[in-house]
Amino acid sequence: MSESARVEPASEPDGGSPTRASRRRRGLHGEVVEIIGHRIVSGELPEGATINVNALEEELDISLTAVREALKVLGAKGLVDARQKRGTFVQPRANWHLLDADVIRWRFADGVDHRFLAQLDEVREIIEPAAARLAAERRTDADLERLERALNAMVAADGPEPAVSADLAFHRALLVATHNELLEQMEIVLEVGLARRDQIVHAAGHIDDAIPSHAAVLSAVRDGSPAAAERAVRDLLNKAQADSQRAAASRQHGEGTA
Repeated sequence: MSESARVEPASEPDGGSPTRASRRRRGLHGEVVEIIGHRIVSGELPEGATINVNALEEELDISLTAVREALKVLGAKGLVDARQKRGTFVQPRANWHLLDADVIRWRFADGVDHRFLAQLDEVREIIEPAAARLAAERRTDADLERLERALNAMVAADGPEPAVSADLAFHRALLVATHNELLEQMEIVLEVGLARRDQIVHAAGHIDDAIPSHAAVLSAVRDGSPAAAERAVRDLLNKAQADSQRAAASRQHGEGTA
């Protein structure tokens, strides 16, 4: 798309300037990244669109340097690139860093991204059962302590935020227990997406008790049984998918009756 895309101002809940209250929260640099990044990921600025840097400078009432610095950040996330004679443009989605924490957050900014959640389920089905097998074979006392600590935190959680944090700690500890450096790094792949999924499910308010399924994983890992650990994780993932489906149905019902 060669036609320059005019960037419309982002709206604030109070209907005021898109930059005043939000700049106080994030700072000027972060707010410019936020505005442009969300517009790209939401499709408001489509793939191939040329970004009018001078228009952004005028619209947001900031310096050209601030705009360019923000675009550098978005370039590092694979969202934009620049070429001589063409200028700065939105990269094809295939080039986006889809596991970047900001990119994931922008995908959920306007509602639940069901495509992302379905793909996350597939990734987890590939990684976590195999990780559980290795964890059962290689776990140390320190690994078991981390898993037990995370499970106890899940039991003690008195709200969605601590429950999400404890769940993430459990899955992180399971990957660490594999003692495979590459698998340990998969926590980066899973954590941000899993956090968004957990927040959505807990917000639905009627999920099944997650403690027994996690306790079964810990028991199998502690017993040093790879097959049992894999089965326990597969059961946990099946339950997680069912929770996600109920949460999605609940949101759709709520939107339909609003």
